[in-house]
Amino acid sequence: MLIIRYARFGKRNQPFFRIIVTDQRKPPKGGRFVEEVGYYNPLTKEKKLKKDRVEYWMSVGAKPSDSIHNLLISEGVMKGRKIDVHKKSKKKEEEKKEVKGKEKTVEEEKVIEVEKIAEEKKEATIEKSEEPQEQKKDNKKEESSQKEEKPEEVKEEIKKEKKEKSEEVSKKEKLEKKAEDKEEKNS
Repeated sequence: MLIIRYARFGKRNQPFFRIIVTDQRKPPKGGRFVEEVGYYNPLTKEKKLKKDRVEYWMSVGAKPSDSIHNLLISEGVMKGRKIDVHKKSKKKEEEKKEVKGKEKTVEEEKVIEVEKIAEEKKEATIEKSEEPQEQKKDNKKEESSQKEEKPEEVKEEIKKEKKEKSEEVSKKEKLEKKAEDKEEKNS
């Protein structure tokens, strides 16, 4: 497919654009184009178009790029509306930020739900601390599959809770061992 577009030439900080007709798949700087139909110098605002050749290539099926489309409209070769080529306005960016803020509240709700589930599991694990090892392994597999779905902050909180649990369990075991040792010594 043919396209009419700019090809940048000139020195550094002195741009000069040729308006060329080329295949859309080929790079504009390759030097291989079908025909040069004009030029544009943005420093001096000088522009020149071969209107008859542009009209011919458009009749054959060449499509202008957005910038060239706007140039052709301003030069009177084409009629219609210009295409917005500039960056999006700040108002639209602010609207996007507001939408992102709403998404954060949804994420916060998910985090709260995950924390509730983690607390329930914590209570359940304290009650079931005397379960057989096979059941504990099954529970660990379930917890690991659930961890993958949780956000990073929740994962860190769960790690802290697990450390606290393990410390509590180890303290209880140490106290029980000391009590048993004292009973053995006394008897």
